[in-house]
Amino acid sequence: MLPLKSQAMLGLGLPLEGHAAAINLSSMSDIASTPFFDGLDAIRDQLASGRLPPVERWNPPYCGDIGIKIMRDGAWHYGGSAIRRPQLVRLFSTILRRDDDGKYYLVTPAEKILVHVACAPFIATMVEQAGADLVFTTNVGDRVVAGADHPIRVEEEGVRRDPLPFIHVRGRLEALIARPVFYELAAMGETRIHDGRRVHGVTSGGQFFALGDVDGAA
Repeated sequence: MLPLKSQAMLGLGLPLEGHAAAINLSSMSDIASTPFFDGLDAIRDQLASGRLPPVERWNPPYCGDIGIKIMRDGAWHYGGSAIRRPQLVRLFSTILRRDDDGKYYLVTPAEKILVHVACAPFIATMVEQAGADLVFTTNVGDRVVAGADHPIRVEEEGVRRDPLPFIHVRGRLEALIARPVFYELAAMGETRIHDGRRVHGVTSGGQFFALGDVDGAA
């Protein structure tokens, strides 16, 4: 479990010496001594240069569950309240990792803490056609081109078997494709025979991705 000071310095409304604490993203010196945030300056600098932190190479000790959640709509919550700072959410999203146990964690070189994810950690909120490619943008600012490295997959949900579409972002992290974006994607698609089934789907990065079976298909 993170110490109270570390929790407060998340800027999520916990008290620190009688005052509400907040992360100043332009000056990290006030949390330099906080274990979870060791190396956060370097992470911020990597983001500024367009590079993501190498979380897959880090192997810090597990430090517990402090109640951070990512809701189905992609909103980050702590203690029942939404985290409303886009810069903070973006920063956290870049140090998010899914491990072999199927669970999600915020990871720094020093520590990792559990994150509860309702469906997927990100939401694909936009799709654009760029030549023969489909470019997706997530709610936290990631941009990925659908293809062999970033496949689209569709599950079925509930008794009505509603489509639940995802696109791979990085590592073991996916984005849930928002319903309006999925409708837009379907409008870009075509019907063809794929793996012996008549399906509707889209092509991107030289790959065809089935979005669903066509009604009445055998």
